[in-house]
Amino acid sequence: MQVMAEKTTERGRILWADDEIDLLKPHVLFLEEQGYNVTPVYSGEDALHEVRNGEFNLVLLDEMMDGMDGLRTLQEIKAENPTLPIIMITKNEEEWLMNEAIAANIAGYLTKPVNPSQIFMACKSMLEQTRIRSDKAASRYLEVFQELSKRMEIAVTPEEWIDIYQELTDWDIEFDKHRDLGLDQLLSEQHITANQRFGQFVVDNYRQWLDADDAPVMSHQVLDNFVAHHLAGGQRVVFLVVDCLRLDQWKAMRPLLEKYYAIEEAVHFSILPTATPYSRNAIFSGLPADELPKRYPEKWREMRRDESSMNKFELEFLEDYLQRRKLGEVQAKYFKLITADEGQRLLAHLPEYRSIRLLALVVNFVDLLAHHRAESDVIKEILPDESGYRGTICSWLEKSWMYELLETIGEWENTTIVLTSDHGSIRVEKPTRILADRQTSTGVRYKYGRNLNSPEKEGLSIKRPAEYHLPAEDVTTNYVIARDRNFFVYPTDYHRFVKRFEGSFQHGGISLEEIVVPVATMRSRSI
Repeated sequence: MQVMAEKTTERGRILWADDEIDLLKPHVLFLEEQGYNVTPVYSGEDALHEVRNGEFNLVLLDEMMDGMDGLRTLQEIKAENPTLPIIMITKNEEEWLMNEAIAANIAGYLTKPVNPSQIFMACKSMLEQTRIRSDKAASRYLEVFQELSKRMEIAVTPEEWIDIYQELTDWDIEFDKHRDLGLDQLLSEQHITANQRFGQFVVDNYRQWLDADDAPVMSHQVLDNFVAHHLAGGQRVVFLVVDCLRLDQWKAMRPLLEKYYAIEEAVHFSILPTATPYSRNAIFSGLPADELPKRYPEKWREMRRDESSMNKFELEFLEDYLQRRKLGEVQAKYFKLITADEGQRLLAHLPEYRSIRLLALVVNFVDLLAHHRAESDVIKEILPDESGYRGTICSWLEKSWMYELLETIGEWENTTIVLTSDHGSIRVEKPTRILADRQTSTGVRYKYGRNLNSPEKEGLSIKRPAEYHLPAEDVTTNYVIARDRNFFVYPTDYHRFVKRFEGSFQHGGISLEEIVVPVATMRSRSI
């Protein structure tokens, strides 16, 4: 005699309410054979009683029942348990009913007659889609893990490293949807390996990139490559620089903007150090960092007197750039937006700037979030890691003045938005002792001063700044730039500064996260 197969492990508890439930017994048995625990009831009142006294993962609900009908039952169940998913089953195909069900937060809608396979697929999709997608994501990542590792070993061009980083960030976004996979550590280790190899790649090639025609687009070439040709063609451009925005953070934001814009993605490489005084001045001036003191000596001296005001002349740099590119007729307007109040004021006056050919905006929220996180235990809890950082930025964007601004600009004709950043950031974990005098700069990921040295594996020591197109106060000036997840700490008060900065998001160094910067060219879908 053949032994009957053991019943499948329970896959979920289903409540099925239908005044003709006896006629649906084959359907109920089929679901139970698939491993679901099904509780059949004859009325809306019985369904509500079961919900109040039991635990269910899903409700199948007939729309036309004697007594309390399906819509009323739906409303009562949602009042009792708002998160319980409900699939309505009905003979009625009228749109008003669908609208009512959707308004009541229905999870699904099936039209009678239904067969057992339809019911099974609806239940499986509702109860198991998260697990199925998680399992599939885990399987796909494990399949590509070795291949990605091999590509890191042999990558010899910027394009190959861009492709590797694009794929790693795609997996970051995918894993955000599946927090229980248990593969986060493996992906994190692959990021670390990638940065170790990319760091050496940058050390070996950076000097050549600064003067080569076939180099990656760098900070001082952003306007030439992504903005100038739109202006020359007669278009209006909104140039939006979100300070410290990383590629993975942009990818998390992108779905919020796709309903308004057709988006074309690219990247550029931040110059070293990957810090605002260097990379953002290079963006707005269109010049390497060592050209600024030569072309603007007075402004440079004023900037150097106060490290906090190193970016105070960006509009002047931008206007000079337009003159050099024979775009002097282009009127430019510039705003640096630090607070929400400043953003709201810009929104209020936005119609006044509709005719401006080049509207340049610098938004500091992402950078400020990183800086404040290092000082606040509350913010550390809100964004404990990279995934939390991405989620917080998306939540901010969705509710911010900037989202409303982008929505409004989407209605402007003949306008292109170019969104980018000056550099990214990386979560630092490895303190490196460094000796310096009082004249040394204060950065955590980079420093310039006299007689600075860093171990080769932990940082790049630049003895001759001119070779890296970096400014120097005198012949004794040199730079050190951290690699991987290292950060610089003075021996004095070592433990206090380690406690302060360890695990914080910093910039100025050499990593994929800091150097490979997103560029999004966006055109309205409504025009």
